[in-house]
Amino acid sequence: MIIGTGRSAIGTLVERSSRSTLLVHLPRLEGWGENPPVKNGISLGGYGAIAMNAALTTSMTQLPEQLRKTLTWDRGKELSGHAQFALDTGTKVFFADPHSPWQRPTNENTNGLLRQYFPKGTDLSRWPAEDLEAVATAINNRPRKVLGWRTPAEVFEEQLRSLQQPDVATTG
Repeated sequence: MIIGTGRSAIGTLVERSSRSTLLVHLPRLEGWGENPPVKNGISLGGYGAIAMNAALTTSMTQLPEQLRKTLTWDRGKELSGHAQFALDTGTKVFFADPHSPWQRPTNENTNGLLRQYFPKGTDLSRWPAEDLEAVATAINNRPRKVLGWRTPAEVFEEQLRSLQQPDVATTG
């Protein structure tokens, strides 16, 4: 997740082997900014647990079941509803150790690339879902050295094709 001003955020899902990125639109909930925040109350900013669960569930269920087996998240309270998310999507949720970004290096690297499009200190809620899709498309069509100069989109497409092929029995 990348965080902006005014409790704005964009969720980032990065498939580990292809580096394919899916950006999760986290709009403000109705009522945001009308009253002062309440300690331990519902977060009306884009990345409260309720908003995060709804947005992540929508995004993850678009992926083939074989590609959404696990999700590794940092320790933020925005995924405090992880048990319900796991039930809704069939995705096991793992949490990185506190203050250990090296346990999620692909995601951290991708978040750094995304800062070229979404600079620190900006309100991230101003970008609609369509703009996030355009940025994800640009990131996914950018060749990466780690992928042998192929793009994440190419590698992800190969993964999807291999999932669609019937299993072949071997003789031996």
